[in-house]
Amino acid sequence: MSEREPLNHELSKLFNQLWDADVNRFVPGKDYTISLQGKAGFVQQGSNIARDSASEPLFHNVNEQRLKNTKTYSTFVSLLDNYEASTGMAELVTSEETAENNRFLDAVLETEVMKIALQYLVGKNWTKPDLKNFKSQLYDIWFHLYSRERGNGPDSCGFEHVFVGETKRGHEILGLHNWVQFYLQEKLKHIDYKGYVARQNKSRPDEDDQVLSLQFSWKGLVKPVGSSFIGVSPEFEFALYTIIFLQSNERVTRQRVRIEEYELEIVVYRHGRYIGTAYPVLLSSNNEDLY
Repeated sequence: MSEREPLNHELSKLFNQLWDADVNRFVPGKDYTISLQGKAGFVQQGSNIARDSASEPLFHNVNEQRLKNTKTYSTFVSLLDNYEASTGMAELVTSEETAENNRFLDAVLETEVMKIALQYLVGKNWTKPDLKNFKSQLYDIWFHLYSRERGNGPDSCGFEHVFVGETKRGHEILGLHNWVQFYLQEKLKHIDYKGYVARQNKSRPDEDDQVLSLQFSWKGLVKPVGSSFIGVSPEFEFALYTIIFLQSNERVTRQRVRIEEYELEIVVYRHGRYIGTAYPVLLSSNNEDLY
């Protein structure tokens, strides 16, 4: 990206409202602790070899009781094993999985975060005030299956890509921008954290930073840079990315916002009428962007 987008003040104000309303957000040092360790080395996209600058996992501990006892997290976690990781492998959605998707959306729609998001979207005429209608719109945007590769059956959806992660024909990692999935996969020893990717103007992130750029391996593949919110609730990310998605029909929408002390670019790719991918990019003080 050659030039940086101007700061979107309207969205910055709205996203800070969502941040403040996110009572389910995990607090660094209290609900979880991370260990950043070393700075990751440069890895070419498609390479499966990376220097390991972190001998320990990223997540030192996470309050699992809170994950289990908070409805949006518990219903979210139940969705994470419903997908076939590789693109090109058709997804089959069972009636039980459809019910799980609906339970998750019901939990999300009960939160203050989603109520604020809905109010904003209704004000813009991007959705209708009726909750049933909004839920069906969310289901379509996030859970509707589509094909990432021509000639194959439906093998992906926005939710799988962004929150669960997938692999492209076993050659590279796609998506996987969610901290809960990262933690659970790391705990199962499926993810190996390789180190942090620093911003240009800050040699090292802090362990209480709630947006990080990471390098890791998963399923024998390396993701050179993956950017994630850390500690935020599923409803916060759902609200943020849905708002950006609905405001434009462009294939790629980038919005520069300030949330708390973080200057971010929220990036959303469309796949037709659905979300292709969505992630935060932590901006540096110059024009270089990590992606």
